[in-house]
Amino acid sequence: MAADSRISAALQQVSAEHIRANIEKLVSFGTRSTISPQDSAAVVARHGIGAAREWIKSEFERYAKDCGGCLEVKVDNFTEPAADRIPAPTDITNVYAVLKGSDGDNAKRIVLVTGHYDSRNSDIGDVKGDAPGANDDGSGTAVSLECARVLSKMKFPATIIFLTVAGEEQGLNGSHHFAQMSKEQGWKLEAVLNNDIVGGDKSAEQDHSVVRVFSEGLPAAATEQEIRRIRGLGGENDSASRQLARYVADVGRAYKNDAGVKPMLVFRLDRYLRGGDHSSFNQQGFAAVRFTEFREDFHHQHQNVRTENGIEYGDLPKFVDYDYVARVARLNAATLASLASAPAPPANVRLLTKDLENDSTLTWESSPGSLASSYEIVWRGTTSPEWEHAENVGNVQRATLKLSKDNVIFAVRAVDAQGHRSLPVVPLPER
Repeated sequence: MAADSRISAALQQVSAEHIRANIEKLVSFGTRSTISPQDSAAVVARHGIGAAREWIKSEFERYAKDCGGCLEVKVDNFTEPAADRIPAPTDITNVYAVLKGSDGDNAKRIVLVTGHYDSRNSDIGDVKGDAPGANDDGSGTAVSLECARVLSKMKFPATIIFLTVAGEEQGLNGSHHFAQMSKEQGWKLEAVLNNDIVGGDKSAEQDHSVVRVFSEGLPAAATEQEIRRIRGLGGENDSASRQLARYVADVGRAYKNDAGVKPMLVFRLDRYLRGGDHSSFNQQGFAAVRFTEFREDFHHQHQNVRTENGIEYGDLPKFVDYDYVARVARLNAATLASLASAPAPPANVRLLTKDLENDSTLTWESSPGSLASSYEIVWRGTTSPEWEHAENVGNVQRATLKLSKDNVIFAVRAVDAQGHRSLPVVPLPER
């Protein structure tokens, strides 16, 4: 993948100072607990999650005004029933902005970036004590806002959604509702980038040059029959989410001088025995990954603000590296822009297996939307984490390579005239 000069120029507009201001504003609401007050009095007092929600909405609206109405600002509001972490039925509101695609059928394709704007302290039920949530997840919310501010100045064939969700700390409630809505409404949601704890906490062991990218292996939405097929083909490492993670790595290499942070692919759903909002989208069958800083400091997560035995606890702004968040935002923006500029992935990709032969023949249907000018076959050894080879086979729908399907994993991706590449699609066997 080569860098697009237009995207590179846009990445230079990402501002660590804007990100700092946004995180500090979020912290100023005291607590953003999902169950904190959100009535009109609390909003006027600028305290609690309702005040945070209204401010986020106003920021998206300000970006929309700056770009001449290019963003459609929306809310997804619902009532979550009482549960373990929700003592009474509670209104939850996701706030998002839509940058509509400019190219006919391609505008139906969607790529999405998200972070959660709710916060918590030591006691999940405490709605009065300060829960600053600067890193968890003011940082991810700031990434979504900054991507909206910068990318709204551009036009792309496909649609980009900039999302902020609530209810994450209560049980991924906001993302669950939004992902379910996306599925029920038949959205062509190609990629979800979830940013959660991307503040680059200033601990001594932190690596500020790296951001982890987590992706599921066996798809959460796979049926038993599909899981048997995956195991039979050795495709445990080739979910759609894993292809998205590899795409992020490609983007990281192409824009390494612009982004300044390296994606570190971690091939598991999330951190060990932990979870996040991207899994809500995985459960609905969408490709989704999670961005998280290299090393978390647990003194600065889910903790009341205090000092004990010389140790400072609490998720405060002073522990956030704003330049690091800006670099993560650039990587997100570059990925969103690359996907939204690219053709749709080819459809119905197949690896022919009727004849017993060492050559490998792949077929596919043209990329929907008429942006593709050619197709590439990519492949790698079965033990390799990323694609190692690519061959452009032209504007065709069938190609044969003198490679044994026993020894490698194949995929096909669409390429437009400017070199933008779609997500790769691993073939299914056809007898």
